[in-house]
Amino acid sequence: MIDQIQWLGHGSFFIQGPPLIYINPWRVARNTFLADMILVSHDHYDHCSLADVNKLRGEHTLVVGSEKVGREIEGCHILRPWQSITVDRASIKAIPAYSTSNLQHPQSDGGLGFVISVNYFDIYYAGDTEIIPEMNMIHPDIAILPIDGNGTLTINAAVEVVRKMRPRWVIPANWGPGTEGANDTDVRIFKREIGGRAEVIIPNLTTIDES
Repeated sequence: MIDQIQWLGHGSFFIQGPPLIYINPWRVARNTFLADMILVSHDHYDHCSLADVNKLRGEHTLVVGSEKVGREIEGCHILRPWQSITVDRASIKAIPAYSTSNLQHPQSDGGLGFVISVNYFDIYYAGDTEIIPEMNMIHPDIAILPIDGNGTLTINAAVEVVRKMRPRWVIPANWGPGTEGANDTDVRIFKREIGGRAEVIIPNLTTIDES
């Protein structure tokens, strides 16, 4: 399953499926294959991009997002925390995503993460969140975690989440070109700090010295 997840930059990902699932598409190229589902975690411009959603949206594409996302994207299927929806072979459960120390992601905004269950694997896309009590209920096979610390998990906090959740694989998010506060060095540090707790996947990256 891990080889079916593609990082598209920043907090944007593609799961090959089936079904074909995009998460927070941002600055993506048009694809010959339109999305079966597009998940949008919250309404910030670098996660909720109507232009990018429209590149990937077909007649039968289901767009799923928070209540605030629903105000921005016409026809969006709104999920509230802990609600779920099933499309084809995938089940999507909305998970709260928020910060308590930063005003960018207050709990009142209703931001979401997602647990995507497909092909007998549970993938946790944390969204823009700090460590929150709700994470204690999640034990995924694959965890996609922000590491930028911009109202989200810092590197140390992300390592703590991995220690608690014990996923087999972990993928860093919210880093790279166009991202504030996280870069190649941060990813290298994150991988070192994870150690043997999980396998850190750094997709589409050839610039990091793994030594």
